[in-house]
Amino acid sequence: MGDLVRRFKALPGPTRPDFWRSPLRGARFTAVLGVVLLVGLTLVAVTGLLSYASYNPDLAAVNDKTPDKGLLGFYLFSWPTDPHWLYRLTQGVHVTLGTALVPLLLAKLWSVIPRLFALPPVRSPGHALERLSIVLLVGGALFQFVTGLLNIQLEYVFPGSFYRLHFYGAWVFLAGFLSHTALKLPKAVRVLRAGIPAGETDTLAAPAPAPTTLSRRGAFAMVGAGSLVLLATTAGRSSDALRPTALLTPHGVEDPGSGPNGFQINKTAASVHIRPADIGPAWRLTVRGPAGTFRFTRAQLLAMDQTSAALPIACVEGWSTSDQWWRGVPLRDLAAIAGFLDDPPGVLVESVQSTGSFRRAALRDNQVRDGRSLLALEVNGETLSADHGHPARIIVPAAPGVMNTKWVGSLTFGDL
Repeated sequence: MGDLVRRFKALPGPTRPDFWRSPLRGARFTAVLGVVLLVGLTLVAVTGLLSYASYNPDLAAVNDKTPDKGLLGFYLFSWPTDPHWLYRLTQGVHVTLGTALVPLLLAKLWSVIPRLFALPPVRSPGHALERLSIVLLVGGALFQFVTGLLNIQLEYVFPGSFYRLHFYGAWVFLAGFLSHTALKLPKAVRVLRAGIPAGETDTLAAPAPAPTTLSRRGAFAMVGAGSLVLLATTAGRSSDALRPTALLTPHGVEDPGSGPNGFQINKTAASVHIRPADIGPAWRLTVRGPAGTFRFTRAQLLAMDQTSAALPIACVEGWSTSDQWWRGVPLRDLAAIAGFLDDPPGVLVESVQSTGSFRRAALRDNQVRDGRSLLALEVNGETLSADHGHPARIIVPAAPGVMNTKWVGSLTFGDL
């Protein structure tokens, strides 16, 4: 085995230690990047898990896009409705921070790439575990970042559902991230505190480095500048005023127009094949529950007691609007009509749209009970436009935008 390894090392290519000559590589350089990524990726992972919880995935089959997930589908709490900007914050951090970390992730991978070609590939059981953690970490991170960035751009070139692929990819990434952190963090801390101990070799440093053209401090500055550029051209997607600065993350309708309905639109009525007949004078809202089945015209809904609420829309792709003033019938009032006078349960919401994976969505009982959860008929003092869900849409505090169903056709209250 030793002779074979020596022969491979003698061949030209990346298995030769002197193939890698950058003087920037070294244990301290990698440790600094690793510690920064540890903080950043932890925030991205936590906010990603919160995004998963916000869909209330155990509530009715329509919310569960990964029905075969088994024990991986656990989560610890039902999604709250307070504060009303919660999802806007968590998903904005998830997408914006994840995008800004791309240069750091690439720099970290570059700093350790010689180790991926080191021979022999496995030297001991502990080394085998370390290599496995690297495979899971690198593969999972690249998959999650690439598919996430494509999802932001609405470029669904990957096979299958983004929801399902990102779910399983997250668990692969977390397995690698946690195991690699446990294995490497103690050493990284030691290197940052005291450097390489006397008598030990910096295995990440080039044995025959090329002449220096950029200092490590300059390399850190370059990587940091790249992250700041991505941050500056991404963060604006979470602000109506700064949206034009989000140059690298265009989304949805570029010009939603002006006036009361002139705010961010994800999908237009035409893009999901909503026909004028679907939302015209013949439209009726069907409400079902133990008291029976009821059908209401829009005029009848407008004649009911109306409530106003200032709520944002925040989408899984990371964009969000400022608070808009919505006006409509509280869901708990419609639950009372359906036969639940005192303790309204959850509700299954169905849209009249014929395409799209979220044309049906379920909301929890705590969401129905919140007085700000509305079947909205107006926004900012004006009738909803077709693109914003006319004749009626759901708006719920702190819920992902996709759960705020547009073009609502029916509400079914009861066990889900």
